[in-house]
Amino acid sequence: MLKPAAKDYLWGGNRINDDFGKNIDLSPLAESWECSTHPDGVSYVDSGLFHGLSLDELLKLHPEFLGIHASRIADGKMPIIIKLIDAKSDLSVQVHPDDEYALKHENSLGKTEMWYVLSAKKDAKLVYGFKKDTDPAEIKNAIKEGKITDYLNKIPVSKDDVFFIEPGTVHAIGAGVLVAEIQESSNITYRLYDYDRIDKNGKKRELHIDKALDVLNMKKTSSPRQPLRTLRYKNGYASELLSRCKYFQVERVLLNTEINRGLFPFKTDENSFHVLLCYDGCGVISGSDFSLNFFKGDSIFVPADSIELKLHGKSQLLDISC
Repeated sequence: MLKPAAKDYLWGGNRINDDFGKNIDLSPLAESWECSTHPDGVSYVDSGLFHGLSLDELLKLHPEFLGIHASRIADGKMPIIIKLIDAKSDLSVQVHPDDEYALKHENSLGKTEMWYVLSAKKDAKLVYGFKKDTDPAEIKNAIKEGKITDYLNKIPVSKDDVFFIEPGTVHAIGAGVLVAEIQESSNITYRLYDYDRIDKNGKKRELHIDKALDVLNMKKTSSPRQPLRTLRYKNGYASELLSRCKYFQVERVLLNTEINRGLFPFKTDENSFHVLLCYDGCGVISGSDFSLNFFKGDSIFVPADSIELKLHGKSQLLDISC
């Protein structure tokens, strides 16, 4: 089990505590970094033999836990961050660089990411790309006049939606949306616009317009379509692929192993660790010599090339690997 790092960004709410029982002493609580070795927010091991170690300390002791493919992605480091994000208010209008630009200018990975929508209020929206082709001068002028949002696609959001955000795509999570985010291990965000909000220190948050324009895709962006998804049913569970790219793969697992309804056999291969993020219900994960209860909001790190495991219970999980 992992214990997350947490962030109190001004746009956050309290649902990560209220809905997932995190008991984190922050308000607002905008993000919990469920699985991370990034220096801006490191997760800790919260159970078992390595209880109390940070995840990066654990992986230094046991680099083989990452797996062959996962280790290659980020040169032997944890290649992804897994977050819960509660947008009580709109996030800033922003963009992320790709690996090439980020490595050159920030000494960091870029940021490819996906969102799985856990909850969305009625009429909630998110920003995804531009309505029409534009150019740097037009964008700068729109930001200066406070009209940049007029240029942006605003996409309706519903529970269970999936969105894949490539580097260079202008985007923002809208108010009233709760998501699980899976992303490269990067904290590079270039803000284009932040609604002239004032932070807890009485200052406007920094914008990064020149760097944003360096990486921004200024072409008209088609509204994203929900990917075709197919549930595969087996005895006691069903699963479906939500997203796959060169950095991560995300599957959704619906577990229902009531009496005489089977079990979910689980074993990682040598290529990658897995993280199981329980976003609803509860259950038990067990091996030959241990048993661990998990509940809504828990994240379980399973090393690469694991022992044979079994999952029992009634829950919904994201199964994330690299």
